[in-house]
Amino acid sequence: MSCIRFAIVGGGWRAEFYMRIARALPERFAVEGVLLRDPEKARAFASHWDVPTFGKLDELLAATKAAFVVTSVPSRANAILLRELAQRGVPVLSETPPAPDVPEMTTLHALTRQGARIQVAEQYQFQPLHAARIALARSGILGRVTQAQVSVAHGYHGISLIRKLLGVGFEAATITARRFTSPIVAGPDRGGPPAAEEIVNATQDIAWLEFGDRLGVFDFTGQQYFSWIRSPRMLVRGERGEINNDHLRYLKDFHTYVHVVLRRENAGEDGNLEGYYLKGILAGNEWVYVNPFVPGRLTDDEIAVATCLEKMAAYVEGGPAFYSLAEACQDHYLSLMLSKAIQTGEKVTTEAQAWAQR
Repeated sequence: MSCIRFAIVGGGWRAEFYMRIARALPERFAVEGVLLRDPEKARAFASHWDVPTFGKLDELLAATKAAFVVTSVPSRANAILLRELAQRGVPVLSETPPAPDVPEMTTLHALTRQGARIQVAEQYQFQPLHAARIALARSGILGRVTQAQVSVAHGYHGISLIRKLLGVGFEAATITARRFTSPIVAGPDRGGPPAAEEIVNATQDIAWLEFGDRLGVFDFTGQQYFSWIRSPRMLVRGERGEINNDHLRYLKDFHTYVHVVLRRENAGEDGNLEGYYLKGILAGNEWVYVNPFVPGRLTDDEIAVATCLEKMAAYVEGGPAFYSLAEACQDHYLSLMLSKAIQTGEKVTTEAQAWAQR
């Protein structure tokens, strides 16, 4: 397997995921260079990660042999950057969301009709447990899936999982949503554990997204990403079974039910000397997810981002799209409409946008 070589624009918290992946698996991924316009930040980044940095886009492109560029910048800046890269004919793996609003997303979508090669790094569908759940939902073991209750990620991330689990494309949705506030002891954040006990207000968004006879329930509190006392939850229901977090229940026939637990298998535990990494996820005696990046010591989110990189490399070589700009725009559009439903307190019905037209 040849090494996947790519460049990055941006040097923030999210960009460092790509750097850690390349450091953990240097035979499979290589960062050719990073664009950072702030000279001081560029020097610090280059020193820490031992990677070339550049101050201008054309300098980065001229000095590297990257197969594609990862854009890891705020959405407003990202929209501008995608246009610049499209003009230069450079394939792009864009971080989420690709643009901040519907007009900008519509403009970006026009680029793909003109031949721009853009995919979006929506990683949640590729996190091992989510990937296992999606595979089971698509396998038919649950029958036709009609409900997905997702409480694992904010906005477009959570909505992307709802659409994947339900098998929803660009269908119209009717959205009812509410916001609630409640106190919680502050936990860790991106900077690390809390320094002292503090009571803060937690905002919880709950929404019902009705796609005809299929229902998505979105439920998320911002603290869930880092909190030690707010856990993720997921329920997927079909006519023949359900997945409730890591429990799978289904009917073998109409009077025989099966109950198995989705079990993570790790190397390096209980005296195992293979290394320390995720092997995959078992449902009974069936592997429903196998980690493609063994023996890399990666977190689940890093495994998911690495999957985006691998799929992007295949896409650049003529392979299939894996999360198109159109899909990313749809998920962000639904997230914007969910916010509108919260703000107005009224039901909102979505409409087909430019990227949904075939």
